[in-house]
Amino acid sequence: MKMFMKILMSSVLITVLMSAVALESTCSELKDDVLRLHILANSDTFYDQELKIKVRDSILNEISPLYDGVTTKEKAIAVTSENLDVITKVASKVIAQNNSDYSVTAEIAKEYFDTRYYDDFTMPAGMYDTLLIKIGEGNGKNWWCVMYPTLCVGASSDLAMKENLSDDAYKLITEDEYVFKFKFIEYFEKISKLFS
Repeated sequence: MKMFMKILMSSVLITVLMSAVALESTCSELKDDVLRLHILANSDTFYDQELKIKVRDSILNEISPLYDGVTTKEKAIAVTSENLDVITKVASKVIAQNNSDYSVTAEIAKEYFDTRYYDDFTMPAGMYDTLLIKIGEGNGKNWWCVMYPTLCVGASSDLAMKENLSDDAYKLITEDEYVFKFKFIEYFEKISKLFS
């Protein structure tokens, strides 16, 4: 009986690990296809949090047309990199209009995100290419979305995700069955980092 239980437990463990490896592969593909937007407020005061939202809205309104016809993450990063000055100016203008003098920085960065939920989408934990915007000290609560394919703006978001992600990656972020698995992958990645 003990031998049977050892074999059974080993089989279950192997099945779980193989499932995790397959899921991690699809998660990696997704991470390779996505550019995220991450805005850090100066602080957690009501004023600074409201200002962050105003900056977000202005930036998205101003730069959305620049992404018309963009069909790859690499092109999205190139367009974003070419327009970092525009992004910074838009943010600075909003900040000045709201009687503040906070500095603003914008850069393309690699950032780690925990599993995040956005309306009908769930994004798995991991390292992502990100447009990182920091207002003032950047010590406040943040705001994030997926910039490419565009989840940040408009009703075309779902269509953009379907058109620009593989079927497996799209299912991964839209089907409820993966939410628990994302947490498993998140813990799996954190444990893996301990051994690397």
